Amino acid sequence: MSIGLDIGSKTIKLVELSFDGGRNILKSAGVVGFAGTSVENAQDDKSYATLVDAIKKLIHDTKVSSREVDIAIPESQSFTRVIKFPLLSDPEIASAVKWEAEQYIPIPISEAIIQHEIVERREKTSPPEVLVLLVAAPRALVEKYVNVTGQAGLTAGAVETSLIALTRSLAPANQTSVLVDMGARTTSMALAKNGQLVFSRTIPTAGAAFTRAVGQALGVPEAQADSYKMTYGLSTKQLEGKVAAAINPVFTLITEEIKKAIHYYQTELQGEMPTSVILAGGSAGLPNLVSNLTKAIGIEVVIGNPFAKVVVDPTTTKKLAAYSPLYSIATGLALRRD
Repeated sequence: MSIGLDIGSKTIKLVELSFDGGRNILKSAGVVGFAGTSVENAQDDKSYATLVDAIKKLIHDTKVSSREVDIAIPESQSFTRVIKFPLLSDPEIASAVKWEAEQYIPIPISEAIIQHEIVERREKTSPPEVLVLLVAAPRALVEKYVNVTGQAGLTAGAVETSLIALTRSLAPANQTSVLVDMGARTTSMALAKNGQLVFSRTIPTAGAAFTRAVGQALGVPEAQADSYKMTYGLSTKQLEGKVAAAINPVFTLITEEIKKAIHYYQTELQGEMPTSVILAGGSAGLPNLVSNLTKAIGIEVVIGNPFAKVVVDPTTTKKLAAYSPLYSIATGLALRRD
């Protein structure tokens, strides 16, 4: 068994998988909302109370078989860079990363947890080079996530960034794609090649910004604005197109950032043009979002299926359909299999 626990800023998602030969089988899945302090903003143990209670409820409702979970930290709170090295051996790269990391991480090395992964060996380029993915997170933040997990009666196994988990669940194995996770507070983008994260970036604009835009334009309270957003989205034929008109400036900003990420990958990392954009997160299902994004970027855009690599019985598939985009990170965590 393997359990992935995705603690977001407004919702908590859990996925439990079992493994039978080469098959990943869904055993349990659930999502619960909470309105308390997020992990990164909590100042002391009392601040976690609402969050801990929500996790306990989720554990109870999903009836998971273990208390060990893999967890993810937000991409916005971590530092991910691709570094180019000469064609060194693996031990030489490990040593070089220790020396090079300091210039890429905006916090003292002593306060960070650092990991690296070799993305690609380019032996035929001139000069030959190795692309290395450098991932770092504040040690204090990781300890916060481990702490809140422990308060909920769980043991944290692996800890990784949300985009690494997202890539594991959504990225196609034999192509280059853009993964876009549209959460409540941030939109995170990952370039993935052959199932491997090769570049990422995060912007502080996402679902909550859509809601604020609708509320300000229509003069309605937040709850109603959020309902309008999810019901009408970018449809110009609904509500006289007023919701679409309010959302469009925020949508355009996010679209331009996706284009910038693709351009950087192509120019600075000499990567090929992605063949698809795969959406995840709570705002992925906004009406007309897929069609508008396809038109704006010029490549295929789809809503990711977090259970594409998992065996799910038909009845459960129907139950999860409405919330499917929320489970991508939790599923990716559960798919670690280590």
